Amino acid sequence: MEIYSTLSRSKENFVTINDNRVNLFVCGPTVYDDAHIGHGRTYISFDTIKRYLEYKGYAVFYIQNVTDVDDKIINRSKESGIPADVLARKFEKRYREDMHRLNVDGVNLFARATDHMPEIIDQIQRLIDKGFAYETDDGVYFEIDTFEEFGKLSNRNVEELESHREIAETSKKNQQDFALWKKREGVDEPTWPSPWGDGRPGWHIEDTAITEYYFGEQYDVHGGGLDLIFPHHEAEITQMEAVSGKSPMVRYWLHTGFLNVNGEKMSKSLHNFITIRELLEDWDAETFRFFVLSTHYRSPIDFSKDSLHQSEKSLDRIRKYYELLDVEVDDGEYECDALAPHKKEFFDSMDDDFNTPKAIAAIFGLINDTKNDLGDYSDDDKKAIKAFLDDAAHIFGVSFEIEEVSAGSDDLLNLISEVRSELRANKQYDLSDKIRDNLQALGYEIND
Repeated sequence: MEIYSTLSRSKENFVTINDNRVNLFVCGPTVYDDAHIGHGRTYISFDTIKRYLEYKGYAVFYIQNVTDVDDKIINRSKESGIPADVLARKFEKRYREDMHRLNVDGVNLFARATDHMPEIIDQIQRLIDKGFAYETDDGVYFEIDTFEEFGKLSNRNVEELESHREIAETSKKNQQDFALWKKREGVDEPTWPSPWGDGRPGWHIEDTAITEYYFGEQYDVHGGGLDLIFPHHEAEITQMEAVSGKSPMVRYWLHTGFLNVNGEKMSKSLHNFITIRELLEDWDAETFRFFVLSTHYRSPIDFSKDSLHQSEKSLDRIRKYYELLDVEVDDGEYECDALAPHKKEFFDSMDDDFNTPKAIAAIFGLINDTKNDLGDYSDDDKKAIKAFLDDAAHIFGVSFEIEEVSAGSDDLLNLISEVRSELRANKQYDLSDKIRDNLQALGYEIND
């Protein structure tokens, strides 16, 4: 299996540090607001990656950090009048609910920054002791000039470093030096005691303190969105490799591409900002999950109503084919000659940097080659095909079984369902949605 690492800018053979164990860390949410569909894209991708690694026989320990102390949380707390810790717990709970609805359930540990203050303070102290960090009147900073390899992940110069999430500073040796600890004495904000005075940690140090505590100084895979490469992930490398003296901190850096909405960057100012909760008011979670997997995780993805409808139709096509496999899968080992090339293409694609769109294409290749002749296939052939699709569904985190309309299966509801399907196929979405809304108002549950 090969995966693309941002650090080497190439595909590399996947070799773990400890036999068949994979330590995976993905940057989690800053819990001051609801998660949006861009977050959903990233976390669905890494959930699928974990599922596939486990299918391959790896034992995967997957950690996400939760940034529950941050300028954004504090500012939102002051705006709303809700204590920062209460606000953070509220949105952490909502985030985890959103992930559960998207079937993103593979995270083994959500590690809160506020639960790891001793580890954060200890790592900062060691950086100071080794000459990589220094204290000023307003905080503790990493001295960029002491780490020659800064910029190796992003290929950017020190001069380009952004003061991301930092309070304006004047006492740093170099304006590109980034905060490890922010002194915040005498303020109405969350603070913790430290050798340098009351305050709170910088953003970057949270992650390396957490991963060092659970994984050690080096581990297998670090993931996140493309926007985190610089400065966040660059700072992580700088901190961890400086304090440990070991390189690389991480063997494989994986980054998901940007999600745009109707061809434009998602932003509140453009009125195209969509939370996961808003999405799931109108769309089935599995449709969105299939939409995400229809594009390679490293590629940009364009979100639109049409693209979601296309994913809905594609998933429905697989489900209708799956329904034709009128056999029960058992524990037997079955082979099917017609399945073999498509099954190979599926797993070759997944082994090639988790190429889910090519893997999905392999499934449609199977459908195209076998659907018309399925009646001539033996039960053993059908069992082989169905077992393969069950495996694929588990890896993708979706179901290929057709769900019954929960309101019942009487002829009238079936007729209405068929009419709505034809309307959606003809892109008459407004009328289809109006019928659905009216049925829901009458007490019927309609799941698109």
